Amino acid sequence: MPVIQRIVKPTSHRGKRAILKKEPQLFEDAKQTLCIKGASTSQLVTDCMKDLYDLKKPDAQMMQKKNDIRPFEDVTRIEQFCQKLNSPLFMFASHNKKRPHNLVMGRVFEHTLLDMVEFGVENYKSLKEFKVGKISTGTKPILIFNGEVFENNHEFGRIRNLLVDMFQREVVGKVRLQGLEHVLSFTAVDNKILLRSYRIQLKKSGTRIPRIELEEIGPRMDLEIRRTKLAADDLFKQACKKPKELKVKKKKNISKNTLGTTLGRIHIGAQKLNSIQTRKMKGLKKTVAERKAERKRKSLEADATSPKKIRISNGNVTD
Repeated sequence: MPVIQRIVKPTSHRGKRAILKKEPQLFEDAKQTLCIKGASTSQLVTDCMKDLYDLKKPDAQMMQKKNDIRPFEDVTRIEQFCQKLNSPLFMFASHNKKRPHNLVMGRVFEHTLLDMVEFGVENYKSLKEFKVGKISTGTKPILIFNGEVFENNHEFGRIRNLLVDMFQREVVGKVRLQGLEHVLSFTAVDNKILLRSYRIQLKKSGTRIPRIELEEIGPRMDLEIRRTKLAADDLFKQACKKPKELKVKKKKNISKNTLGTTLGRIHIGAQKLNSIQTRKMKGLKKTVAERKAERKRKSLEADATSPKKIRISNGNVTD
């Protein structure tokens, strides 16, 4: 028998607030990432996912139990977890003989899978192995993508978009110089993406602009691209669509130059200079000749516009 789907209304204010929080918002908070362990995982890929979880905190959730899931065969369980925990991004760690040290990154749109990429972790070095100072929790990183393939290849371009979505945190308008502490570098080499993490050090340079040095803090890993499941172009376009309320309406006759100065264009009708009072001082008054010429012009205009009178005298017609 078919299952009848019912809409269950919330019975408390707390439940209503929880439902409203899960609805699409004009200004979204930082996207949450859900970290899931597979039925069989290696210590290497588990530590790798934990390090990425530490970089994402507090915008990440780690599930402790193992789950027998094969994302590229059936992703329903992951979609259910993402909907329940309100996490549009997810990571899935697994390990088997055919695909060792496997890490899957993906995202959902309207509780349905959008993009998913499978990586093989190689040359991994954890955060603990770098005996240097770390960054503070919740720091917004600078994302750097090296390699022309990110621009020329459609698949790599979509993977770059996924990585930006995964690590960018909340969108901000301005960032102070001291707030730039962390750099994540992604370099495309052959079929791999080399992930490197650095801490920014501001050194004295003798000028107002400090000298910048990068110190690697980990984790370090090479991500080999294995399988991909990317959304169709029309679905991806729909996912990137902005609401009408956020679109900036173009104002007519207003523009900005390269320096950011706002410029406006004003349209003025034809000016009747003859009827405008421009003579305010004695020296600018009309001369006698100008007054005579103006009276003559007005009389000619009046004669041209007035109807002619016809007089009949002695059988002759005269004007």
